[in-house]
Amino acid sequence: MKKGFSLPLWVAGAARSALKKLVGLPFENYELIKIPNEKKEIKIEIHSTGLLKDDSHALGITFAKSGLDLDITQNLEIWTICSLEKISFNTPVQTTPINIIAGSGVGVKEDTSEICISDFAKEVLYENLLDSIPEGFNLKLEIIFPNGEFLAERTSNKSFGIVDGLSIIGTSAETYSSASPDQLEEAKTNLAKLIQDGFQGKVVFVIGENGLNLAKTHNVNLPIIKIGNWIGPLLVSAAIKKVKTVILFGYHGKLIKLAGGIFHTHNHLADARIEILIYLAVQEKVPLEIIEELSNLNNLEDALLILEKFNQSLADKLFKNLSNTIEKRSLAYVNRYVKTNMEIASIIFDRKRKIRWAGIYGKKYISYFQ
Repeated sequence: MKKGFSLPLWVAGAARSALKKLVGLPFENYELIKIPNEKKEIKIEIHSTGLLKDDSHALGITFAKSGLDLDITQNLEIWTICSLEKISFNTPVQTTPINIIAGSGVGVKEDTSEICISDFAKEVLYENLLDSIPEGFNLKLEIIFPNGEFLAERTSNKSFGIVDGLSIIGTSAETYSSASPDQLEEAKTNLAKLIQDGFQGKVVFVIGENGLNLAKTHNVNLPIIKIGNWIGPLLVSAAIKKVKTVILFGYHGKLIKLAGGIFHTHNHLADARIEILIYLAVQEKVPLEIIEELSNLNNLEDALLILEKFNQSLADKLFKNLSNTIEKRSLAYVNRYVKTNMEIASIIFDRKRKIRWAGIYGKKYISYFQ
């Protein structure tokens, strides 16, 4: 399997190189990046550095190499601009030693305008920058993705309230394809670890980084595993391991595929979201003119807006039917491979990260997410 390194490591590499340039250390064409809580360093290539604004700022540039052909950040150009801010000891308010700023092309949260960056990414930056900040100063770090705003249009960022660019949400050092069989094996290993001693029979499968983040925001008091696109085989694995309940928690644009019998959900393998929605709309007797309008759309969120504008209660009924269908089709899929009475529950959130719908079984557990 192709190997690479996640976006936070490349940002940290460019930032460390820029900071070293700012404090007068010589340029090197690589940086050894330490991984938090691990005894290893990863070599990150650096393209260039330079001083700016009368030598008060330094720019570091690198190009991310995720190692994944289908990854949006492969070859992403990264700029980091470092400057030092003298600490005023007369100021009673304690400031953070590193002020991370979203520059052009870096995603921010629509509701707060805060930079969209994962805890892991922050930890990597602190781990690799703190030791180079001169005593008596804080570091101002501006991150820029020159092509980030354009690339973000090809992602689902806006569906999760992230605007203006790409988010920095990697949660591990190494990257792997969510379509790769190795990713499935890793998910199975993580599942086996979760269901050891003390396991109460229930586990939450979250779909992607945004699902994981939202589940943590709600302080869900259940074992949680982030899964990639191998949803079907991982459900089978859970049944084999005698898991009693799997709660599928995710964005409607991903989970809808399960309602259509698509259990490997990577877009380059299958994408029939609008077609599945139209099938459900026919079941709910949505007028033909609305169905024709839906058939011309490219994403599920726009379809939901049209349905809600036409008839709010009908839209809710349709998406509740979607939730029920996800549960039924998922159980039918598992029973093709292993006979089981495992409960599969679905809980779905919308583009505003609001939990909206649940299936028959999902309703039993939606209180865990509130």
